[in-house]
Amino acid sequence: MSGHSGRFRRWLSRAPGRSAFPGVAGAGSGTGHRQDERRAGAGGPPHLRSRWTTLSVAREIFLLQLVLVVLLVAAAVVAIVVQSRRDTMTDARHRTLAAAESFAHSWGLQEALNSDDPTAKLQPLAEEARKASGVDALIVYKLDGITLTHSDPRQIGKHVIGPYADAARGKPFTRTFEGALGLSVISAAPVKDSSGKVVAIVSAPVRVEEVQKSVNRQLPIFLGTAVGALALAGGGAGLMSRRLRRQTHGLGPAEMTRMYEHHDAVLHAVREGVLIVGRGGRLLLANDEARRLLDLPADAEGRHVGDLGLDHRTAELLASDRTATDEVHLAQDRLLALNKRSTTRYGAHHGSVVTLRDTTELRWLSGRAEVARERLRVLYDAGVRIGSTLNVVGTAEELAQVAVPRFADIVTVELLEPVLKGEEPPVAGSELRRTAVAGLAADHPLYPVGELIRFAPGTPMAARVDQGHSVVEPDLAGSARWRSQDPERVRRILDHGVHSLAVVPLRARGVVLGLVDFWRSGSSPPFDDEDLSFAEELAGRAAVGIDNARRYTRERAMAMTLQRSLMPRGLPGQDALEVAHRYLPAKAGVGGDWFDVIPLPGARVALVVGDVVGHGLHAAATMGRLRIAVHNFSALDLAPDELLRHLDELVTHMDVQDEETEATEEGPAITGATCLYVIYDAVSGRATAAAAGHLPPAVAHPDGRVEFLYSPVSPPLGLGAGLPFETAELSLPEGSRLVLYTDGLVESRSRDLDAGLEALRAALAGPDRTPEDTCATVMASLLPARSADDVALLVARTRRLDPAHVAEWDVARDPAAVGPVRNACIRQLADWGLQHIAYGTELILSELITNAIRYGAEPIHVRLLLTRTLICEVSDGSSTSPHIRQAKDTDEDGRGLFLVAQFAEHWGTRYSPRGKTIWATQAVGPDALPSEEALREHFLSQGENGGE
Repeated sequence: MSGHSGRFRRWLSRAPGRSAFPGVAGAGSGTGHRQDERRAGAGGPPHLRSRWTTLSVAREIFLLQLVLVVLLVAAAVVAIVVQSRRDTMTDARHRTLAAAESFAHSWGLQEALNSDDPTAKLQPLAEEARKASGVDALIVYKLDGITLTHSDPRQIGKHVIGPYADAARGKPFTRTFEGALGLSVISAAPVKDSSGKVVAIVSAPVRVEEVQKSVNRQLPIFLGTAVGALALAGGGAGLMSRRLRRQTHGLGPAEMTRMYEHHDAVLHAVREGVLIVGRGGRLLLANDEARRLLDLPADAEGRHVGDLGLDHRTAELLASDRTATDEVHLAQDRLLALNKRSTTRYGAHHGSVVTLRDTTELRWLSGRAEVARERLRVLYDAGVRIGSTLNVVGTAEELAQVAVPRFADIVTVELLEPVLKGEEPPVAGSELRRTAVAGLAADHPLYPVGELIRFAPGTPMAARVDQGHSVVEPDLAGSARWRSQDPERVRRILDHGVHSLAVVPLRARGVVLGLVDFWRSGSSPPFDDEDLSFAEELAGRAAVGIDNARRYTRERAMAMTLQRSLMPRGLPGQDALEVAHRYLPAKAGVGGDWFDVIPLPGARVALVVGDVVGHGLHAAATMGRLRIAVHNFSALDLAPDELLRHLDELVTHMDVQDEETEATEEGPAITGATCLYVIYDAVSGRATAAAAGHLPPAVAHPDGRVEFLYSPVSPPLGLGAGLPFETAELSLPEGSRLVLYTDGLVESRSRDLDAGLEALRAALAGPDRTPEDTCATVMASLLPARSADDVALLVARTRRLDPAHVAEWDVARDPAAVGPVRNACIRQLADWGLQHIAYGTELILSELITNAIRYGAEPIHVRLLLTRTLICEVSDGSSTSPHIRQAKDTDEDGRGLFLVAQFAEHWGTRYSPRGKTIWATQAVGPDALPSEEALREHFLSQGENGGE
């Protein structure tokens, strides 16, 4: 309601007895009626209301006057007190300065100062002068600061306290500072001799406390005066307020004038209908806007509301005592919002005021606004829901589910075939596969999900795929182009009540990915251009999500392909361990977890598990680089700590290269890689482990006991911390299970690391199981659902090499010792049934032992190991390694290692803290080596003999 009508209602509520409107019995609104009503209500309750209203105003004026008087009185008292204190302090300064100067210039002072006992002569004089001048003390002291006189005899002879430098220079001064008597106003004057030289200083202090006491003695007078003035002013204000209350008990001329001005404004100027209804439901007043809205007759005032031709519901509300707030009523072709309130606050009902507001256009705009709000909510939900899965099909299904039923009754989504595979969409093509539907009944006639649809040329769908433009078909029954696709299917679709279609291409980065079809059926209104604009907005947002899912699908497929090519496709053959493994990709895609099993010479096997932080192509590529590096370093037969040190240096070097590349090509570095490297020796049964920021391996003993092989803490690879890597060793009985894993197995958002390790311990405990069964049990116990991180698990059950397949000899450093050891080896080969390779083994051992005797150091040790191959090992205490080279025709040596390389499958050198070991492996099959005659013929043809 407008401001004028609001004031009009307030006037009615304040003084209903002084209404300017005609009475119930009268008709019209003339001046005579107003005067009659004013006279009739002159002594009624409105006067009481007005008196209470003016009473509150008088009280406010009284309080305002009282506050002003209090403030003025308080300010006056404060000013008087401050001024009195200032005058008292000024008097104290003058008094002390006069007393000090008078005593400094008194006759006989210099004579007393020059006497043998100045204090005895000056103290009586100073006390007499102090009492006469009204100061607290007269202090005399020489320039050395020793007090000669003081009101407190205890201070005589002590050093004076205070800034008396000005007085020592011949200038009197007055200051306030903390002295021997407390905070005081002190004046000091110099005492000069006949030549004008300062010989002493006289100071006269007055304590500030004494000054304050002087002011406090005057406070009762000030306060009494203030209270009296406050009482007089308050009494005067009270009398004025009482007189004002008596004089304003009725309405004044200005208020009456303002009342009639408001009355005319409500009648003619306010663009809101106002009705006054009196007793019995008679209309007392109707302004111009109310007459227009209700189409009232000219003589409506004074008549009963039921006789005015109003709607029955409206007339009933106007005649009743019921109040209403924004009730909507129909008046011809208008929708009116009615508000009804009573015009009196006392006794029985005397009348009511009704306001009317035309809301016809507002209702239409409100309906449009509600549609807009609903569509904004749909777009918001689409932004939240669509694209949450990074799955092409899932994103298409989310689009269909968001639009049904709030925008369309049925939604179908068709995508190009390459898009579903994560590939780039073709430039042109009309073959799409239905990917998602929503809102369909079980017996729907539309193409089902998974159907490959070939749109006929000229149909709206084919044109939209080729041109990438949206189209709307308000009436499908009259669309010949759409009916040409499949007339029989179209007939069934129309029979199901589908009558309107909007086809919008899914376009992202300027390329069409597919189509989304919005269908309406039944009583739903047909699509229009505004609906098509909204459909394009919705499809545009969904297309971005589908394209992101497509690109993610492509990248994930590439990463999976890369990872599969870099991960071990099969486990190498070896006799030291029985191995099983598991790898579980993460929900986010391909990660950087990896594992490996690497056979080593000497019946040893290396187990490796690593983890590269992150997911995707970079993590997979980094994993491949680290795996290849570990293979290369393992070929050098390094100890675990040495291997990790070399790997750390390599990763640091690669990080530096990646950082240089990152500046130009935005390529990330390899930060955050961990690795665990374990070597198991089947001869001794010892496991040696070293870790670079990785979790420790678990060891499940045959008796069911589980422990973790903790190695000293070392940082992850590539951090450049410079800390050494250390190893941990453990002797394992045969049948023990070594379990290597990544953090995704034991750590998650809902489970901390310690709880995960305990869960792993519980899963490994119990009776002995095969590695395969162990993998299955661990994965089922620790990962009941899909892990957020990728998981690598490697389980190896230990085997021990049969002691009967191990033969060892110590060799003295004497060329004559070669023959007996060689013969003992030949006999051992015969015991093993390997006579067919004895000749080649004899040659290999002869060369290796001879090299150790000639170029190595003691102790020299020979060992034969029979596994699936024959391993010959010759160890000595020297760390120098022989190198194979091509001997010249005239050289007498240099052909020994060449011979070893020719007749051994593999050979190499490994180092230990005690020296080195040169090893060579030979196949043990019946056709493993040429016969003895073939070897002799080969030597004769090459002319080779001697050793290195």
